[in-house]
Amino acid sequence: MTSTLIRPAPTAAGPRPPRARRTRVLALPEVRWAAAALLLFLAALPLDLLGAPAWAWGPLYALVYATGGWEPGWEGLKALRERTLDVDLLMVVAALGAAAIGQVLDGALLIVIFATSGALEAVATARTADSVRGLLDLAPARATRLRPDGTEEPVPVEELAVGDLVLVRPGERIGADGHVLDGESEADQASITGEPLPVAKGPGDEVFAGTLNGTGALRVRVARDPADSVIARIVAMVEEAAGTKAPTQLFIEKIEQRYSLGMVAATLALFAVPLAFGAELEPTLLRAMTFMIVASPCAVVLATMPPLLSAMANAGRHGVLVKSAVAMERLAQVDAAALDKTGTLTEGAPVVADVCPLPGGALDEDGLLALAAAAERGSEHPLGRAVVEAARGRGLDLAAAEGFAATPGSGVSARVDGAEIVVGSPARRLPVLAGHRQARAVAAALVAGLEQRGHTAVLVTRDGEPVGVLGVTDRLRPDAAPTVAALTALTGTPPLLVTGDNAAVARRVAAEAGIDDVRAGLLPEDKVAAVRELEAAGRRVLVVGDGVNDAPALAAAHTGVAMGRAGSDLALETADAIVVRDELAAVPTAVALARRARRLVVQNLWIAGTLIAVLVVWDLAGHLPLPLGVAGHEGSTVLVGLNGLRLLRESAWRRAAAGTR
Repeated sequence: MTSTLIRPAPTAAGPRPPRARRTRVLALPEVRWAAAALLLFLAALPLDLLGAPAWAWGPLYALVYATGGWEPGWEGLKALRERTLDVDLLMVVAALGAAAIGQVLDGALLIVIFATSGALEAVATARTADSVRGLLDLAPARATRLRPDGTEEPVPVEELAVGDLVLVRPGERIGADGHVLDGESEADQASITGEPLPVAKGPGDEVFAGTLNGTGALRVRVARDPADSVIARIVAMVEEAAGTKAPTQLFIEKIEQRYSLGMVAATLALFAVPLAFGAELEPTLLRAMTFMIVASPCAVVLATMPPLLSAMANAGRHGVLVKSAVAMERLAQVDAAALDKTGTLTEGAPVVADVCPLPGGALDEDGLLALAAAAERGSEHPLGRAVVEAARGRGLDLAAAEGFAATPGSGVSARVDGAEIVVGSPARRLPVLAGHRQARAVAAALVAGLEQRGHTAVLVTRDGEPVGVLGVTDRLRPDAAPTVAALTALTGTPPLLVTGDNAAVARRVAAEAGIDDVRAGLLPEDKVAAVRELEAAGRRVLVVGDGVNDAPALAAAHTGVAMGRAGSDLALETADAIVVRDELAAVPTAVALARRARRLVVQNLWIAGTLIAVLVVWDLAGHLPLPLGVAGHEGSTVLVGLNGLRLLRESAWRRAAAGTR
């Protein structure tokens, strides 16, 4: 079937998946309550600091406590019913305790910080859920089912059953997984397999729901129920991985339960025991509240945040968006890496790498390229655009072409300077050429050499005679090899290459990047299996990818990083970090910076713990005035905060980058 249909060309990286429907931020109750608490706090703060009467700022602070504290307090009470001491409840109690002894501003600030943190977590959760739902939009809502008598019947894809015959027109998305019964075309299945180039499809070939059909019409026999399609399984795997990944916790949260229980018990004992022996209420309460303030876990918890937040801000300035402090800490723990190929190690767009005119022919490299580009100028195929761009890159003049036609799965043809020029698949064109036996043998040898090196071969014929072969490839990023070397140095083991592309191409890219362990031809579930294989061996795996097919592995990994420029919505939302500027070399630098932040966290915990111990001993063994206790508590927080802020400096990123070389 021949088609001259011209549609707007997709991007170089292929058509992007539909953008997911977004939950409005203010539709989340956590965000509304946190915003109300923040606005009320900002209204009360200047009145308090400027010495306004208490009736002016007191009610505003009370509303801050109510709007920002009721939800974490309620959740904490529900956790308490299950015999779990939640840190949010302790923060609310600490804030109320601070207010009870006159430290209303400190308590309100604590409420705002924790309400804002909860709101950010709710937004992140909603975004991930939006992307998972949006992934289902890859599959069309309706498909054209063919009745036994040959008539067409538009039906919702949910009504398709195994064995149904479906018509897929040019430019449509395929409605169900199945096998081609009749017709020839090409399918852009980068969202499923990660292959950068459309794949030729003919009778007997497998096609996937949600992939984009090219220029030919296909009749497809449905092989799987729509609920069991590859796209549906990707959604299920992302949700399963997100639900089974170990609960994300900061280092300090792993010890906060025991610490908090001990602190609460000590505070109650410090209040109740003296009263039992006849002590006066007010000084006993004041001493117990002072103890609670200086020993409060918020001092230690806040001591962990500045290094992580500073590292996040520094990484963000250099194009790496780390989504949370938890993600930054997990990034510091990775000891193995798995990298996708297309769009991650490579640029994700085809380029002409070799121009091979037949030896002894009338054409040189420029002549062959110009001839092929003239014929391809009307093509919408990514290979055709790559040929035209290569010719323009050399500054070649392209002759006018007439009678352009595209044959799905075979190539294009046009009349250039009075000759019939065909540019297309060697597998389809060489067997049908008549005569020119020697030229065909030479062309076949050139094709075999290019394909052995992992290139896609494109045959060029003039009036039925082979005149040359072009080698098209997905070019390796300039920083791919240094990144692989840096990750090897950081983790102690070379990265693993996981790709849905064919083995020859994968081996070529791996060899150029310096990777030995190659897993090719993988579907999304196979990538997840590779990650879990490493994790079963005790490794904490960093996965770097960009496509929909990478999302399950990103979710299943200890830490997932998405390439941002051409990354799918689902990959960007599922990942723990995003390389916004698409600089692969930023990944190992971010890992090194995260490790430095973790070392500062441990250092800060020692500083904060020592100061807390001194203040607690002072309060228990002597008499620690409340103002001095608050000053000591806040002073320790300021000290460790300033220590952590060192990672904001430009030199911190430079040192992290230098440490990966």
